[in-house]
Amino acid sequence: MSRFSRHRDRWLDKRIPRAKSVVLSQRSIFILPTRMGVAFLIVLGLILLAAINYQNSLAYAMCFLLGSVYAVAILHTWRNLAGLRLQSGRTHPIFAGEQAHPWVRLESRSRAHQAVALGWQRAAMTLDDVPARGACEIELALPSERRGWLRPERLRVESRFPLGLFVAWSWVDLDIAVLVYPRPLEGEALTVQGGEGDEEGARVVGVGADDYRGLVAWQRGDSLQRLHWKAYSRGRGLLVKDFAALAGSDLLLSFDALGGDPEARLSLLCHLVLAAGDAQQRFTLQLPGRTLGPGEGAEHQERCLQALALHGVPAERAAA
Repeated sequence: MSRFSRHRDRWLDKRIPRAKSVVLSQRSIFILPTRMGVAFLIVLGLILLAAINYQNSLAYAMCFLLGSVYAVAILHTWRNLAGLRLQSGRTHPIFAGEQAHPWVRLESRSRAHQAVALGWQRAAMTLDDVPARGACEIELALPSERRGWLRPERLRVESRFPLGLFVAWSWVDLDIAVLVYPRPLEGEALTVQGGEGDEEGARVVGVGADDYRGLVAWQRGDSLQRLHWKAYSRGRGLLVKDFAALAGSDLLLSFDALGGDPEARLSLLCHLVLAAGDAQQRFTLQLPGRTLGPGEGAEHQERCLQALALHGVPAERAAA
């Protein structure tokens, strides 16, 4: 990051601080001519020079009329953003490498706001209208690269309404945070069942989980979450992952029992947690310094996935 960017970010943090909800005002809206606006001003200057040179009353009238339109366009472009409330909306957890889709809610206190654009990149901004005394929700796209909390940069909101001669914009920080789980990594099965009196149950000592048996043809009533989409995209038809439940003991998913680098272990554990959840298998997740379970169901699976996403993440990044 350049020195200018750091100075700009510090200035924006003071002028438009981070908040879940922001109302755009004179303090937070900036406005400049667009390329069309600059060209319009140049043409206006040429008309004025021609009017002075030839002492033509009609040219003077045209120059003053267009100049008035130019001046009024400044007010209307700025007014189209003034008073607009932006609020961070719902988010859903994703896996590393997927696109996050946070929602932003736009609310109007009185008048309508037309052709309002939102986005982190100018080339991929979403355009929508906000009705008078109404609201709308806009779904944005945000790529993810690593697990943990995904906190995007400041969101750009802009408008070129009504004539496109000016662009009014603002940079707002809506404190958007999307939880990113590790990318699931599949592996071959290798587990050991706990013997009689063994409270730990089945302990994973290698890669994979032995409750996964392969792919079988889809039948009516099978869970859609178990569909193998890669096989379907290759023309192999609808196939689902088949799991065999472990008998007599719970499944123990242990970070220390797996090989490879820490990120690969977390990705493999993520796959195992998803597989155990799909098979409705009771399991325990063991991470360095933390144990979750035994348990089953969607809530237990979600707690385990969150623990995998935030494992080893610094406190300032892990804070929600």
